[in-house]
Amino acid sequence: MLSLLADAVLALHVAVVLFVVGGLVLVVGGNRAGWRWVNRWWLRLAHLGAIAYVAAQAWWGMVCPLTTLEMWLRRQAGEPAYGGSFVAHWLQRLLYWDAPQWVFTLAYTLFALAVAWAWWRYPPRRAG
Repeated sequence: MLSLLADAVLALHVAVVLFVVGGLVLVVGGNRAGWRWVNRWWLRLAHLGAIAYVAAQAWWGMVCPLTTLEMWLRRQAGEPAYGGSFVAHWLQRLLYWDAPQWVFTLAYTLFALAVAWAWWRYPPRRAG
């Protein structure tokens, strides 16, 4: 059961990454396509908040709480921290990269700046 919970946390983590990365693509591409819904205030605020949180974690040297929870669940299930099912194996290969911490801090910061640029270039709209 704990192994399945760890897999669920990993799937949630991948979904968050897809939201952050895909959100910027959606905002820029959607605005170019004339889709007004991509500028909804709640969507843009959630997207900005997500990347701001990720970048702040990197600057402060913190490990993502989803990573910490997943590893804890795997250890409680008697698994290695990055072991698990077939689904977990492939999601982990997609999500986790081996590079120095400064590379991730730089990448997150640049991505956060790109999100801020999109916020300025395509401002969110409150429903009215």
